[in-house]
Amino acid sequence: MKTLTRAEEQVMQALWKIEKGFLKDIVEAMPNPKPHSNTVATLLKILIEKKFVDTEIYGRMNQYEPLISKDAYSKNSLSTVVKGYFGGSFTKAVSFLVEENKLSVEDLELLLQQLKKK
Repeated sequence: MKTLTRAEEQVMQALWKIEKGFLKDIVEAMPNPKPHSNTVATLLKILIEKKFVDTEIYGRMNQYEPLISKDAYSKNSLSTVVKGYFGGSFTKAVSFLVEENKLSVEDLELLLQQLKKK
């Protein structure tokens, strides 16, 4: 799966949020300060080329829909980060989060409970 720029990810976040929509709907779903609609239209063209978004034409308007789910992209992104920064070790990644005080003992206990359920 190709990686996305920060701007492309913002457009995808908005599209995942609304599930399907026209350009104005996507712009409205984006956080402030909202980008210009021409910028979003250009990013949507790139996302179509990258096979992240599909479009359906209604007269002169395009309706956009994600081809990649947020979960699928999240899994791929997380794996890429762990591979690139932690040598592919999720244990090292979790250890890093603990050392940086990003994960508490309670968080780790919840993770252990989830693992035990599987």
